[in-house]
Amino acid sequence: MKKYSFLVALSLFVSTALNAADNDIIGRWDLTVNMDGRIAPSWLEVKLSGVKTLVGYFVADGGSARPISHVQVKEGKIHFSIPSQWDRLDKYMEFDAVLENDQLKGTITQSYGKVHSFTGERAPLLKRDKAPVWGKPINLLSGKGIEGWHADRNNNQWVNINGVLTSPKSGANIITDQNFEDFKLHIEFRYPAGSNSGVYLRGRYEIQVEDNMGKEPSSTLFGGIYGFITPNEMVAKSPGEWQTYDITLVGRRVTVVANGKAIIVDQIIPGITGGALNSKEGEPGPIMLQGDHGPVEYRNIIITPAK
Repeated sequence: MKKYSFLVALSLFVSTALNAADNDIIGRWDLTVNMDGRIAPSWLEVKLSGVKTLVGYFVADGGSARPISHVQVKEGKIHFSIPSQWDRLDKYMEFDAVLENDQLKGTITQSYGKVHSFTGERAPLLKRDKAPVWGKPINLLSGKGIEGWHADRNNNQWVNINGVLTSPKSGANIITDQNFEDFKLHIEFRYPAGSNSGVYLRGRYEIQVEDNMGKEPSSTLFGGIYGFITPNEMVAKSPGEWQTYDITLVGRRVTVVANGKAIIVDQIIPGITGGALNSKEGEPGPIMLQGDHGPVEYRNIIITPAK
């Protein structure tokens, strides 16, 4: 009886410790940031830690997910600050917002002082009611050139050399003209020592491609869903060897088989990763290959969309 009374009292305490504004901000948010006229994607997750403390994760337009030790909510205003990731500055990034009609509006003050406005909407769950029925495989590199692909900037270094999509130096990323929702993707790649690339699913979720043989698995290294999901094994081969990913993406659920070994099995991707094309997670998106971190080659790019 005493135990029951304690639980009831604790439940009442929790309900009064969190006001409506606190509860409303809990969840995952797809953000759109206006960076001096350039529209950039971002992402936020807010969770309850213990009785009343709100914590979370934040993804900027680049980099990996960063932890938030305390999300403050007072009188309808939301604030948190986190240290810089790649700016190499001592100042913290400041996030300020209000929640109105289930939409976020506010500003992000970068560690270097620039202020950008943003809006945010709740991220979709992307749950599927039934298993996918797979369509016919599509060869995404069937021609002699780069037909069906386009670069994300004017200076394109990507070329098709005897069926190998090749980026000989750092430069543009390359993107399929076609968008996809749920799919299976087979892709083969090769990189020189020290190089770095990535395969973006729907243009939003990066699977890391990097020279990491012999290292401990990490969400930011070979085979990881960048900043979110750590592979259960490091299976990267030596630089200069051809390697393979076989990826299945259904809603948010992803499975990755790398070099014949299942390293991620039916895991949920929480949100967009840094470098995403946009934050519109409810929409189909392209396959994007990263070309701005060093030389890389891709071949035998076969996608099988769900019907």
